[in-house]
Amino acid sequence: MSLACPKCGHERTAESLICERCGVVFAKLRERAPAGTGRIPVESCPGAGLLGERPGVRRVMREWLFDVPPEEVRPFLVGRGILYLLLLTWGWRFLTSSVASGYAAESPLHLILLPFHEAGHVIFGVPGIRFLMVLGGTLGQLLVPAIVTGAFVLRRDRFGGSVGLWWLGQSFMDVAVYADDARAGKLPLLGGVTGGEVEDYHDWEVMLGKLGWLPYDHLIARLMYGGGCILMIGSLAWGGFVLWRQSRPIPPGAV
Repeated sequence: MSLACPKCGHERTAESLICERCGVVFAKLRERAPAGTGRIPVESCPGAGLLGERPGVRRVMREWLFDVPPEEVRPFLVGRGILYLLLLTWGWRFLTSSVASGYAAESPLHLILLPFHEAGHVIFGVPGIRFLMVLGGTLGQLLVPAIVTGAFVLRRDRFGGSVGLWWLGQSFMDVAVYADDARAGKLPLLGGVTGGEVEDYHDWEVMLGKLGWLPYDHLIARLMYGGGCILMIGSLAWGGFVLWRQSRPIPPGAV
């Protein structure tokens, strides 16, 4: 006989002590059921008040991003905790740096993003549309971390998704440093030259010039850097929540 979890709707057997998907302990829910009914009220489910139980975007977000069984990949919990502390410490360095400092583009991660940036120029290099080819570099280095994040989420690896989101935030910061240099043209570019030395070579000088937004390069850069900071903070909050859920003790007899 199969039943549905009152929290996430995951199919379970009558003998199940814990939901395999969201980690709800059914015995605890039954204790909260009104006397004589034997029914488990949805409101009593842990986390039910966080995003609501109505079907739609909020429920999908909860299932895909926040429903973490306590026993999920438990042997890797210590390793994930160490990685989280590394991202938290390094993230603080990014978050407390400014666009003008250029730190985001000086970190080792810049060299990892660079091949994706250059590949983007080729992938989006549609003949006759130079603007798209130039924009492709930025799209390339942003799309790869975004795809990594999505791939982990599709695999229901919430912690992996949080790491991907952290990387996406850092990539936005890296792009922001490049955009901030649009008029100054002082950053060394591929080939050992700067935008000020070679005309029509700096990506952001070309793009903002075409759009007539070149005088706003510093503002655009700061907005992008701020967006990266928001993504990074969100990733650290998400990853910390996942680790907390996974660190909960497994109820006796649940495995």
